[in-house]
Amino acid sequence: MTAYPNLLAPLDLGFTTLKNRVLMGSMHTGLEETKDWNRVAEFYAERARGGVALMVTGGMAPNREGGVFPGAAGLFSDDDIANHKVVTDRVHEAGGKIAMQILHAGRYAYGPECVSASAIKSPISPFPPKELDEDGIEKQIADIATAASRAKDAGYDGVEVMGSEGYFLNQFLVTHTNKREDRWGGSYENRMRLPIEVIKRVRETVGSDFIVIYRLSMIDLIPNGSTWEEVVQLAKEVEKAGATIINTGIGWHEARIPTIATSVPRRAFTWVTKKLMGEVSIPVITSNRINTPDVAEAVLADGCADMVSMARPFLADPHFVAKAEAGRAAEIAPCIACNQACLDHTFNGKISSCLVNPQACFETELVIKTAPTAKIIAIVGAGPAGLSTALTAAERGHKVTLFDKQNEIGGQLNMAKQVPGKEEFFGLVDWYKTMVAKSSIDLRLGTEATAEMLTEFDEVIIATGVAPRDPQIDGQDGPNVLSYIDVLRGGAKVGKRVAIIGAGGIGFDVAEYLTTDDSPTVDLGAWMEEWGVTDPEAKRGGLAAEGPQPEPAVRQVTLLQRKSEKLGKRLGKTTGWIHRAALQMKGVNMVGGVNYERIDAQGLHVSDGEARENPRVIEVDTIVLCAGQVPMRELADQLEAKGTALHIIGGADVAAELDAKRAINQGIRLAATL
Repeated sequence: MTAYPNLLAPLDLGFTTLKNRVLMGSMHTGLEETKDWNRVAEFYAERARGGVALMVTGGMAPNREGGVFPGAAGLFSDDDIANHKVVTDRVHEAGGKIAMQILHAGRYAYGPECVSASAIKSPISPFPPKELDEDGIEKQIADIATAASRAKDAGYDGVEVMGSEGYFLNQFLVTHTNKREDRWGGSYENRMRLPIEVIKRVRETVGSDFIVIYRLSMIDLIPNGSTWEEVVQLAKEVEKAGATIINTGIGWHEARIPTIATSVPRRAFTWVTKKLMGEVSIPVITSNRINTPDVAEAVLADGCADMVSMARPFLADPHFVAKAEAGRAAEIAPCIACNQACLDHTFNGKISSCLVNPQACFETELVIKTAPTAKIIAIVGAGPAGLSTALTAAERGHKVTLFDKQNEIGGQLNMAKQVPGKEEFFGLVDWYKTMVAKSSIDLRLGTEATAEMLTEFDEVIIATGVAPRDPQIDGQDGPNVLSYIDVLRGGAKVGKRVAIIGAGGIGFDVAEYLTTDDSPTVDLGAWMEEWGVTDPEAKRGGLAAEGPQPEPAVRQVTLLQRKSEKLGKRLGKTTGWIHRAALQMKGVNMVGGVNYERIDAQGLHVSDGEARENPRVIEVDTIVLCAGQVPMRELADQLEAKGTALHIIGGADVAAELDAKRAINQGIRLAATL
């Protein structure tokens, strides 16, 4: 008897059967662009071994002008077919099925050759698109159909035609981007002509025994987006045109509403997909912020969809489905939706990976093998660096003792999880607890390791983390001054008027913590009100007429930094704007380029710039110090003075913010070499 009867049920598509209801959604990892096809094949094959029913590749361009950037991967020649066959053969050997996503970026293509319905520049690209004429539109249709044919020749089990997220086909659907007056514009029947023609041509090209998924934007989250009536109309026509499955797309890339970040509630948009159930007879897939088998099972049990799409959870744990099937759900490494190593890497032109699982996309490079000789290893610090090292070393057969002076594992993750919008960190800490308990690690909590205690170990690893940096402000020892640790870990009493010194990631987190009472991330209705999301049946595009309506801030907060640049400039590429927008909606005053002159009972005295102009006092009840961190190196220094060989990792090595991504990656890579 399984705990996931709906999730693990097969799905009969007529000409083929999917072994469960799980789709690994498309992710652009950058792997195909490396042209290392063994590496690409191993990435997908590992997920196939993990039990997922069907995978969708990252977007493959149907032609040069449709690529998301110059040099984007696609199937442009017979050589490309042969290369992709390496991938499909490996996946099939592993017992999986794989579909290739055909992605035409339209005006989102980051290059001067981009094309679209109308010559309207995207706000997220510097390149204005060329408006296609009749012959140009025919070329795009033919190229997409040819890409589908090549995908079949390459051994793919199907294709997904990307029609959502504001890409090319989506751009023809809405008046926001389609100002045409010919047969491809004007009425909705004309505007939806292109996606219908594409699906018809694809089906004619690939035949009847091939999966054709259409990814349909069910809520655009932009002005002048589609109405719900139009969404349903398109879905019905796409079914008639030959689609096998309809997948859910949520929001355009230019939308100013978060859709997949960690602050978005779990399964936040499954209600949208549920509205389509019964309107079409082909299977419907739902997506976005589904990251555990329990959530996925509930989505299906609630009748929201026939399948669930999960993408980033398969970066975090390629064996997600197999573990759920085996009753080991607690051992699934959780996707925390941080975007730090996946989407942030993608948009910075790097290979994607995963904060929780640095092996993702590096399967052929970062290989964890049994150690030739078991060693006795001491690790000091049970934060993310120490935990990742300990688990990997123990997996390789080493005898590991893990020390931490605190009475719980997790280190500064235990502060991160207190921040509204970062509730997923609870699951990450719980997963570490599960895996440590399952391992052979000798865990010694409440134990402050000393140099004398570490003399008998073969390897000593220092992962003691960071301490707050001393900003050396006159008056900082006053009763109205707290450290971020006092606030996030100690529950210190904070006044109604607050100044936060330091506007890095921690400063933003503290501001969110101090302005928010009940977290909207755990209340979908409150979250939708905060960001101005509504039913697209009520308002075109799903944007509420009254706009965002956040709960009032529970404190008046001023966030300050010494640098004169925009506050939050160095936050995550794909999430920084969310943090800034959230605090702006809470009325947080953001001030840069200041000098901290002194603190007294009146508040924080500041001035501007090198000339220390405009001296003034910010009258507040509490000042919170978030002025950076320094490595905690005392034990390391003592060991080095004794001549002990050691490894220093994580924040103890480099105290750059609370960088769990670097700490976990560093820890696992070290443990893989011991």
